Amino acid sequence: MDVPQLIRELQQGNQAAFRTLVETYQSRVYNTVLAIVQHPDDAEDVAQEVFVQVFESIGRFGGDQKLTAWIYRIATTKALEAYRKRHARKRLGATPFSFLARLFGTDEADGPDDRLHPADFEHPGVKLEQQERARILFGAISRLPEQQKVAFTLHHVEGLSYQEITEVMQTSLSSVESLLHRAKQNLRKRLAWYYKDEQ
Repeated sequence: MDVPQLIRELQQGNQAAFRTLVETYQSRVYNTVLAIVQHPDDAEDVAQEVFVQVFESIGRFGGDQKLTAWIYRIATTKALEAYRKRHARKRLGATPFSFLARLFGTDEADGPDDRLHPADFEHPGVKLEQQERARILFGAISRLPEQQKVAFTLHHVEGLSYQEITEVMQTSLSSVESLLHRAKQNLRKRLAWYYKDEQ
């Protein structure tokens, strides 16, 4: 089934078309969401929410948009919302000591020593022998500003081209280039200790 036909049948409420959509995009959606929320249970919930929104919104989908970019946009938006909620709960549960640590610039979440905070999950798109490095990298990615995090995830985790990222993020090519450049600079700074230790 080609994409225009899939869209038409989705807009007609065809359940078989929706199953085809889920089967086609579920891995990409889940992997993208997981790279941002970095918690498997949350990623599963968010991925389900993405497809629910796709199903409910497909009637308003514009023909000038690309289906894949539209789905990625919904996925990254919902993933960032879930990430914010999880970290808001963590902040609300912070102890007085952790508040003082933040005040004096030694909070674990914001401090320079990221080696204590690898991501606590395994990404299905990473080979087994590279999982430990990936956990360190994802831990650093989690500390990037949101737009840098999205651009880096789409390009380096999902393999989207710069042009495809402009369509997902609805921004210019130069903005995507700038986001990726700044993301790499920030990651180099955060991971300098790791590569130094490996030498």
